[in-house]
Amino acid sequence: MKRKVEVFKAGCPLCEDTVALVQSLACPSCEVTVYDLRAGYATNVCRERAKEFGVTSVPTVVIGGRILDCCMRTGVSAGALRAAGIGQAL
Repeated sequence: MKRKVEVFKAGCPLCEDTVALVQSLACPSCEVTVYDLRAGYATNVCRERAKEFGVTSVPTVVIGGRILDCCMRTGVSAGALRAAGIGQAL
């Protein structure tokens, strides 16, 4: 059985660096799949897979069905933006 490694990217330099790092560290026991969220797939598999894991930002690495702690982010929210002053007069 192979270790399932999934990388979610959107084409930015940080994403590409992460993909390269994962691929350079992967061993024969690793099965690496890279999902480009910009790509328009007929089945939309990459976006559905990202939704299953709760991916909110990229790059994100999932190993064995779990998002790595270093990739956990809550994503942008209206509350966080307001707390930072967005929408408030100076």
